[in-house]
Amino acid sequence: MLTELSVQSMKPKAQRFIRADRDGLYLEVVPGGQKYWWFVSQAGGKRKKVSIGKWPDVSLRRARELLAVKKREAGIACFSPAVEGVLLSEIAEEWYRVRISGFSEGHRARVRRWLDDYVLPKFKGRALATITGPEILAVCREAEGRGHFETAHRVLNVFSQVFKYAMPFYVQGDPTAILAGKLAPVRTKHFARVTDAREVSVLMRSIRGYPRPRVRNALLFSAYTFCRPGEVRMAEWGEFDLERAVWRIPAEKMKMRRPHIVPLAKQVVELLMDQKGRIDAAGLAGRFVFPSERGASRPMSADTVRIAIRSMGFGADAMTAHGFRGMASTLLNESGLWSPDAIELQLAHVEGNSVRAAYNETTMLPERARMMQWYADELDGLENGLP
Repeated sequence: MLTELSVQSMKPKAQRFIRADRDGLYLEVVPGGQKYWWFVSQAGGKRKKVSIGKWPDVSLRRARELLAVKKREAGIACFSPAVEGVLLSEIAEEWYRVRISGFSEGHRARVRRWLDDYVLPKFKGRALATITGPEILAVCREAEGRGHFETAHRVLNVFSQVFKYAMPFYVQGDPTAILAGKLAPVRTKHFARVTDAREVSVLMRSIRGYPRPRVRNALLFSAYTFCRPGEVRMAEWGEFDLERAVWRIPAEKMKMRRPHIVPLAKQVVELLMDQKGRIDAAGLAGRFVFPSERGASRPMSADTVRIAIRSMGFGADAMTAHGFRGMASTLLNESGLWSPDAIELQLAHVEGNSVRAAYNETTMLPERARMMQWYADELDGLENGLP
């Protein structure tokens, strides 16, 4: 059986050659490097070569779909014994390569773990078409039995995505469709954060008094910009334009895989200039804004901000590194001064409706810039005890 990777890596030879997929689908590679899909139809005792399309205009998956359509139109069975015997592991691995490869390293690792821990071991050697909904539910219930309720839902979704990827060539339906509502619901996880004005005042004063200046700058930067912890610690000097007061985060660093602009309040510009002087003096100058104490070639540890917050007396149930985002969302929305869309866009919460569906990094940027300056001033005011 062919895979997307094998088709892509197939090199031309001096003579044309053919490679077979399944159920009569063939790929022909000609000396010029072009690749063509076709199958052989037999009717009235005559064989006919039927073209399906040219790769990459027609992908392997699309070629299989078109083959099934053409065979149905010709009255030929679409599911041969060879196709019905294709293994779950084969399709799951192909789905992972084709559909998950474009996501972040962290997401790829999580999906890989769900495959290796739950999906593949339970159905080793099993044909995809023989797997039933109740069997899949039993696997998900194992995760529930360990108290991993969210994982159970994630694993169910992986099964569903694999079956949908296999349709209509290898299977005719998704057996997980009958499992809606069968798993225990997952409570929405809200990261601990402070939102009361008095609590914010205490937090900001605690940060300002934190004894390690470079870590203090990371804490203040997190508060003022309310970016995700990973985006903060991986920030690089080359992403900043301090003259224009903007931070341009590339798509590959963003959870939503879209480029993002953070307008910088004057407090943040001053903070970054201070940080630059401190890391230069410490011999840690490099590409990272918040380098590790162990050397400039690596970013600050993911635990550094968390440990600092704990050392200031805020428990895990009161405040987290991610909690700066929830704190900003609450204070900005409660102020009534800013468009909900501007707030959500600055939080990089891109949804599939209204202005958010047409999002690019500059959407509503003037309002977002005013909002970021207001928010920094608000935090400073609360720190200094102003109403």
